[in-house]
Amino acid sequence: MQTMDVNSLTPAGVLVSPAAGRNAGPILKVLRAHLPARGRVLEIAAGSGEHAVAFAAALPGLDWTPSDPSAEARASIAARADAANLPNLRLPLAVDMLDAATWPDHPVQAIVCINMVHISPWAATEGLMMLAGGSLPPGGLLALYGPYREADSPLAPSNAAFDASLKSRDPAWGLRDRDAIAEAAGSAGLALTLRIQMPANNLMLLFRRRPGRTCAGLPEVGRQDEQTEARP
Repeated sequence: MQTMDVNSLTPAGVLVSPAAGRNAGPILKVLRAHLPARGRVLEIAAGSGEHAVAFAAALPGLDWTPSDPSAEARASIAARADAANLPNLRLPLAVDMLDAATWPDHPVQAIVCINMVHISPWAATEGLMMLAGGSLPPGGLLALYGPYREADSPLAPSNAAFDASLKSRDPAWGLRDRDAIAEAAGSAGLALTLRIQMPANNLMLLFRRRPGRTCAGLPEVGRQDEQTEARP
C-alpha cells in the first residue's frame, strides 16, 4: 500500500518531508493534551520518521512504535531512530492497513495516523478502524490528522486543488468525508469525540474505543472546535 506523499531523499537514504517539519509542533500540542502519560503508541504510515522522533522525544513516558508498509520509509525511520538514540522509540514495523496479517497482535493504548487516509485507498481507512477497534482498550485513543471534506463547511480552495491533484495521481486517493470516516469508525466500536481545527485547513479527529462490543452506529457528535473532549 502506498501512503507517502512526495518527499526528498538525502544521500544517506533519509526521507525529508517539509509538511512534517511544519505540522509537528501543532500536532504535538494536541497529542500532549490527549495521549495518556504512559503506555504504548502505534504510529501508522510514519513516512519519513520525523514525527516519530519528535513525538518520542517530547513524550518520554510513552513507548512509541512507528510503522509503514514502505521499505524505503522504514529505512528512513530506522536511520532517524538510530541517530536520535531515544530509549522509548522502537524500530519501525511493516504494518499495512490492506493486509491484516501484518497488524500487530499486542494491545496499544493509542494509535496515531497522520496524512494517510487521503493518500491511500478507502479500504486502508476501513482497515485502520478495524485495527484500532481490535487493539485499543476501552477509552483508548485513535488520533487522525489531515485534510477532510465536511458537509457543513465549504471546501477551502487549497484543499480542493489538493484533492484534484491526488485523484489525478491515483483515482483511489482523495480527501475523505468526515462523516464517512466517523461511520466506519462507529462500525469498529470507535466514537468520534473531538474535532480540532488545525493550521493550513487541516483537522485533528480524535476517536475513543467504546466499552463492550463493537456497534454499527455512531452518536451525533456535531462540530467541536473547543479543546474539551467528550468521552464515549
